[in-house]
Amino acid sequence: MAKGYSVFSLLRHALKPDSPWPMAWEKPTPRSSYDVVIIGGGGHGLATAYYLAKNHGITNVAVLERNYIGSGNVGRNTTLIRSNYVIDGNTQFFEHSMKLWEGLSHELNYNCMVSQRGQIVLAVSPVQLDVFARRGNIMRLNGIDAELLDRGEVQKLLPYLDYSKDARFPIWGAIHQARAGTVRHDAVAWGYARAASQLGVHIIENCEVTGMVIDNGRITGVDTTQGRINAGKVGIAVAGHTSEVARMAGLRLPVESHILQAFVTEAVKPIVHHVVSWGAELFYLSQSDKGGLVFGGHIDGFNTYTQRGQLFKIQDVMQCAVSLMPFMSRMRLLRHWGGIQDMTPDGSPFICRTPVRDLYLNGGWCYQGFKATPASGWTFAHTIANDNEHDLNRCYSLDRFEKGRELDDYGIGNWTYKQ
Repeated sequence: MAKGYSVFSLLRHALKPDSPWPMAWEKPTPRSSYDVVIIGGGGHGLATAYYLAKNHGITNVAVLERNYIGSGNVGRNTTLIRSNYVIDGNTQFFEHSMKLWEGLSHELNYNCMVSQRGQIVLAVSPVQLDVFARRGNIMRLNGIDAELLDRGEVQKLLPYLDYSKDARFPIWGAIHQARAGTVRHDAVAWGYARAASQLGVHIIENCEVTGMVIDNGRITGVDTTQGRINAGKVGIAVAGHTSEVARMAGLRLPVESHILQAFVTEAVKPIVHHVVSWGAELFYLSQSDKGGLVFGGHIDGFNTYTQRGQLFKIQDVMQCAVSLMPFMSRMRLLRHWGGIQDMTPDGSPFICRTPVRDLYLNGGWCYQGFKATPASGWTFAHTIANDNEHDLNRCYSLDRFEKGRELDDYGIGNWTYKQ
């Protein structure tokens, strides 16, 4: 419930549609200065602000969003959460995120609609099944749940797949993470925004950063469309526009921006009770509470800042859907949308200090930004508050490429499906 409003107050608003609806968070006028300014009002920026206030007692914080809360990638994804990673560093980080997801609704006092329905990743060859066994062993050694399924066990759980002898890609088995699932993406943004606001954080919408104020190698503030705002520290958490914003501070990042499309069908009766991913190509699907099948595939493959998808990628993803689940050929596609992915060479992110003193970076999330939201904010807040990385994000540094410390879970993902 919105802070300061009773049930009867909310009902009065509902019965008077012409009256303004109470906001879940305050909409303050920007101060002239803050201890910390977070650029980007998506899931990662809002989570960072919340954990700065909650874990570190830093409440003189502003989150600057150039549009409205939930307008970026946090509202443009397929809502999946999981922790089935294999590289040391990624494995622990994403499992920490999973644990935070499990208690998030209680933590924020807001229903984020966390649904741990499980994820099943299908193997289409004996080699892939062997790779899944290795992945599962690594997960279990790190205390993460994993179960290897044979073809018969998959057929019992997912009877609607194509198991015929003429199937384009035969199903040999799968790996199952029962704690994986989905979360309502806009509820995550609203929950963190409300909780941060209640702790004193200023959430400032329609406030675009246009420049950085740097003095003797140290950032002291930002220029915005609402004027200059001075800051003791500044964090960048802007997803697909990471390179553009970092360039204002003179940073040239090893990041490319690409569009990633997602799709939803008409509503049908409950049939897909898990998150289903496919080893033949990057493809992932779940069924929403409204009954629509929500799914996606690879990035479009060229650099862009547009959110309009291309037809060739729509065709690729539809072919995957019908090859795996033939009944989908009779369904109507209601809509599709795109989010801008900031892609690094190794498929792993940056959560770190930068060469500019008191400027911190959170970006380069590739395919895995949404599922990392809680741990991303938790560790980024620690990094900003202490001017030092936490053990969980110490490997996500800017200099890892020159030091040969890549975290190539992008490449590892190519054995099965891209992360």
